[in-house]
Amino acid sequence: MSKGLPKRSEDYSLWYNELVKKAGLAENSAVRGCMVIKPYGFAIWEKMQRVLDDMFKATGHQNAYFPLFVPKSLFEAEEQNAEGFAKECAVVTHYRLQTDPDNPGKLRVDPNAKLEEELIVRPTSEAIIWSTYKNWIQSYRDLPLLINQWANVVRWEMRTRLFLRTAEFLWQEGHTAHATAEEAIAETKQMMEVYATFAEQYIALPVVRGVKTPSERFAGALDTYCIEGLMQDGKALQAGTSHFLGQNFAQAFDVKFATKEGGLEHVWGTSWGVSTRLMGALVMAHSDDEGLVLPPKLAPIQVVIVPIYKGEEQLAQISEKVIALKKELESKGISVKFDDRDTERPGFKFAEWELKGVPVRLAIGARDLENGTAEVARRDTKEKSTQAFDSLVDYIPALLDEIQENIYNRAFTYREEHTTKVDSYEEFKEVLENKGGFVLAHWDGTPETEERIKEETKATIRCIALDTEEEEGVDMLTGKPSKQRVYFAKAY
Repeated sequence: MSKGLPKRSEDYSLWYNELVKKAGLAENSAVRGCMVIKPYGFAIWEKMQRVLDDMFKATGHQNAYFPLFVPKSLFEAEEQNAEGFAKECAVVTHYRLQTDPDNPGKLRVDPNAKLEEELIVRPTSEAIIWSTYKNWIQSYRDLPLLINQWANVVRWEMRTRLFLRTAEFLWQEGHTAHATAEEAIAETKQMMEVYATFAEQYIALPVVRGVKTPSERFAGALDTYCIEGLMQDGKALQAGTSHFLGQNFAQAFDVKFATKEGGLEHVWGTSWGVSTRLMGALVMAHSDDEGLVLPPKLAPIQVVIVPIYKGEEQLAQISEKVIALKKELESKGISVKFDDRDTERPGFKFAEWELKGVPVRLAIGARDLENGTAEVARRDTKEKSTQAFDSLVDYIPALLDEIQENIYNRAFTYREEHTTKVDSYEEFKEVLENKGGFVLAHWDGTPETEERIKEETKATIRCIALDTEEEEGVDMLTGKPSKQRVYFAKAY
């Protein structure tokens, strides 16, 4: 098959968009700014969901579901949150259509069906959830309340890109309530670590764990913890956030609990989420000019087997061996595709499954049957080897583990090579322009300096890393004192 993919080195953005489409992950829809996630892409998202959902439940969380619509009065109850999302909101103003008397066969909004109060299509669910928590929480016995929701949200984006930024996207959002600030902060950090573990062990993406600066915090939060990954074009991607809300939402919605001592106090809250943006991270962190490179733990198909044959008799002989092997591998939890289509040549199949990022490909022909062997090709390094057929049941699981580790190590090496310490503003701009990646530099802690650097270079402070050691220095721009370096980068 002719893949027709642009080269990453020539046009990274075009390469990404074309790869997402050609690999069958997603496509643009008839609705401006929205995407259709295709079956192959949704299969990856389902795997992500399954793993994350198990991780959430292992930490004591339960799933629930809340309305898509938020009455405007509830949405604006927490002022910082409402103001932060106001420009991105889709608003429902009417509840009915009618036939258009001036245009036969067409519809119009019924002017008499105006809602008494506008409904906001949720950009995030704090308002509707905290208004519900008021009824659920009465006493310290009701705490902690640990709830997660798998849902869609709408944020009206003007410039969209498949998975990375769309008007509607899928995500999960956790919302928890606690008796003390210490418990809520511990929850916030715990969920950031859950995200980091998932990113590193499943997406094979090394991430920096940190906190956002005040200007980059979630609207309505006292602190935002985040994980930041580095893509192959040297840009950062925020892969997950976890917010310590303090008592802001509890006060806005009057969520109080009776303490053990008989007092009445507002609860302490958190919220945290990851979205289908993780799909973009998966593509951009690992893939190459031939197509996707999927970590085995998230690949919908981990092994594809392509028979090479002449005539039905050879196919039948190969199929007998392959079907037995397929069952044995599947019994070990490995997903296997036997591509015995007679409508495409082997070369086409090889290219198709390479494009789709299947980690391991087996090719078995008549000569392999005679020799008791199979050709094994791994997607990450494109290396091929000949293996004894009878050893494949043990060899392939170990190979998948090796591929998973190699993909992570490759991304880790890239990040290390593209993390640069600088002390001068000139050096900072030179690294951003010519090398990219994370730039570690001193910052004086003021939003004015942060904003000026952003305006002049398009780079933002991605986070203040949790493992950053104190180091006396001066801000590269203002010369004011600084006690630690922060992570700057251009970002998605």
